[in-house]
Order: sequence, then structure tokens, then C-alpha cells
Amino acid sequence: MGGIKVEKIKSWIVGVSLFDQFNLCVVGATTLLLLCICTVQLRAPSKTMTPRFLILWSSQHIDTTPQRVYENNGYLMISANGGLNQMRAGICDMVAIAKYLNVTLVVPELDGTSLWHDSSQFQDIFDVNYFITSLRDEVRILKQLPDEQKRRVKNDSIYTMEPHSWSNLDYYYYQILPKIKEQEVVHFNKTDFRLVNNGIPIEFQKLRCQVNYEALRFTPTIAEVGKKIVKLLRQRGPFLVLHLRYEMDMLAFSGCNEGCNETEADELTKLRYATPWWRQKVINSGLKRKVGWCPLTPEETALALQALDIDPSIQIYIASGNIYGGERRMAALRAAFPNLVKKETLLANSDLKPFRKHSNMKAALDYIIAIESDIFVATYGGNMAKLVQGHRRYLGYKITISLDAQLLVNVIDRYKKGALNWDEVSQEVKTGHADQMGSPTQRMEVPENPMHEDYFYSNPQECLPPVGKNSKST
Repeated sequence: MGGIKVEKIKSWIVGVSLFDQFNLCVVGATTLLLLCICTVQLRAPSKTMTPRFLILWSSQHIDTTPQRVYENNGYLMISANGGLNQMRAGICDMVAIAKYLNVTLVVPELDGTSLWHDSSQFQDIFDVNYFITSLRDEVRILKQLPDEQKRRVKNDSIYTMEPHSWSNLDYYYYQILPKIKEQEVVHFNKTDFRLVNNGIPIEFQKLRCQVNYEALRFTPTIAEVGKKIVKLLRQRGPFLVLHLRYEMDMLAFSGCNEGCNETEADELTKLRYATPWWRQKVINSGLKRKVGWCPLTPEETALALQALDIDPSIQIYIASGNIYGGERRMAALRAAFPNLVKKETLLANSDLKPFRKHSNMKAALDYIIAIESDIFVATYGGNMAKLVQGHRRYLGYKITISLDAQLLVNVIDRYKKGALNWDEVSQEVKTGHADQMGSPTQRMEVPENPMHEDYFYSNPQECLPPVGKNSKST
């Protein structure tokens, strides 16, 4: 360094007054204080979150996605219940509730005690890391409780409760949040239908959609096998996915036995009585069928598809478990539509080996194929039918036929008695399903009875183009 520059620097140092030195100290102290405040704000109970500026310095690339900063009110553990799609919807609701309450969500536990006895857990079906990171600017999610809370849970019995069905956000804020603050960790043992369909701020409705259609990504293993099935189907031409819910568990639960022989009807009744969480035991199958509360039989489904003029040569992928009654009950459907396929006929045994004894993983495959199909047809308004319907609306109102069981049973019974000819049957069925094709529509609200209104996940209108502005009708 040259002499002139050294002397100049010395003069600047000497020339600083005591007052200026004091100001510099104040500025330095203020800066340090601000940094401390930032660090404190980024802390959560028992776990320190790394400040963004430290993350940027320690990473090879700059990630501009902001992490949500908030003061944690506690921890929410959940045990999702039911089949895959019922659990899926419940998880979406729980993420919205966790954000509303400013609580940390622990990765959900899946139901392993239901009729299906599937031991698959969240990470076996969904990409858990993607789930956490894709929602990090909405809610804090951990794979497990921090050590301090984990020890507390082990030492004391965890507070477990079943939240009320069809509750609004006020219920969670005034009834549940105080309990979480008091206990620090609360466990929900049920997640099905715990949040209302309507009256929710649009921010949280859109979050439900974000979780359902973006964050709940299937694992690479499931996704790859699903894509393989879709590719095989596409190579052969257009395909229809038929969610034929004529399975033993559904028939036993619903009490429906149309077309069953006496031995089968007795077997279904025994299963219903042996399953404690199915509360209704005495059921009139004939009456229930007439009001449209039974899944359509394979024979009724064949007539419905024919009446709708579905091409008899189209591939029909059966998205379901084992059809009750086996090939005997599938004969009429196969005669009308010979190109029936299922995952077991499309793939080698080695491809399906990871899915054996895992009904939820198989259901995930069916979900992927249902979303990708040219036409989706549901014979019963269960959870898969509703979630697929909503997802296909979200993807651009793809053709999605929700068969009207009450109308079809009435028409088919009259046809069998000779009161209608086939042309009349076809006309009635087409007219009755004109607005059941997955086209844009307003969700029906029944505030006094949310159970009987349109389900949010079958028509997430807050996440779709406004009704009337989208001219595409399918």
C-alpha cells in the first residue's frame, strides 16, 4: 500500500470524533439487536428454525421459496381413518386446520385397523418429503415429534380425541386450540368429514385443493406403475375406467344384496354384524335399492352403459377389488363390453409384487388411471368416485359420469316388466344423465345438514374457473 493512501487512512481514523464513535457504537448495537430479534422470531418451541440468510450461505443454490414464519401454538398428531380416498380428503382438511390454528402437523398415520388390514403408512403411498417441502410456506410439518415432546408423550398419556363431524373453523379455534395450548400435543383419532364443505375462507378452500392436487404426490414406485398401465391402455386406444363398487365390504356395509343367492346374502349379513363400527345392522335391501342407496350390480351397469351408447368395443378398466360373485356376476357386463381389463391382466406378477396385501397402494394405482382416462364412470357415490370427480373437474372438466342409481333402478325394473321398450329406456337414461357428465355446476349447499349437500372434494368450485365462464361442457 502506498504512503499517500496510508496517511489518508490514518487521517480518517484520527479525524473521527468521540461523538461519531458513539454513533457508530449505537448503530452496531442496533444491528446486533435486530439480528437477535430475527433469530428469536424464527424459533419454534423446542426446535430452532434456521434463518433464511444462513440457509442461503450454506446452500449451493438459492431457493427463493419463502418459509412461513409464525409462532407455533402446539403440535397436532392425526390418525386418518377409512380407505385411501377417505383418508386423503381427511388429510387435506387437517392441513387446512393446522394452518388456521398455527400448529405444527406431524405426518399423518394411516389406518391399519380397518376391514382391509393394510399396513401401508404415509411414506409407502405418498412422497413424504415432497409433501412437507411443498407446503412449507403454508404450515410446518414434521415427520415426528421433537425429542422433548416425544418424551412427554411417552411419560404421560397423550390427549386423544375425536373432533366433531362437519365442524366449521370456529369450532377448531374456540374448542380445539385452547386444548392444544393446554396439552401442547393433541391427537385426533378420526379425520373423516371433520370440516364443513362451505363457509370456509377462500384461502383455506384453495389450500385444501393445493394439498389434494399438488402436495399429495404418490411415491415414485406407485407413480411409475400407474404410468405404465396408462401407457399400455393408450397404445390400444381410448379407455373408460369403471369404478364398479360391487365388492363384499361395500355390499355388507350397505346391506344391499340384489342378485345374490341366499348363501351370499347370509354371508354379507354375518360380516355386517361382525363389524362393530358399522352401526346399522337391520337393513331392507329392496327398499334401499329403490331409493338409489345401493351400488349398481354388474348387470345393471351393463344396461346403463348400453343405454348411454357407450361404444361396445372400448376398453373398460375395472377399478375395484374383487367383484362379489366373481365371473358369474361379470358375465353380462363382459358379454356387452368384451374388452374388460384390470391391473392384474395388464401387468406381470413381478410388477404387482410390491402391491400384494396392500389394498391402499392398489387403490392409488386405480386413482392414477381414473384421473387419466378418457371417460370415468362411477356406479356408487363413494369416496373414490367423489374425489376422482373433483380431480377431473380440476384438470379441465373431463368426461365423468355419475350414474343415478335411483333413476336407473326404476327404468331397468320397468324395462324388465315390459313397460318400456329399449329406445324408451335409452332416452330416459340419456335425459336423466345430461347434467351428470362432470360439467361445470354450482355446489349445492344444505347449511342445516352438511352431510346431504354436495361434497367439497367432488366439486371444489373455489379452485375452478367460475361457472358460466367456462364454455366447455363434458
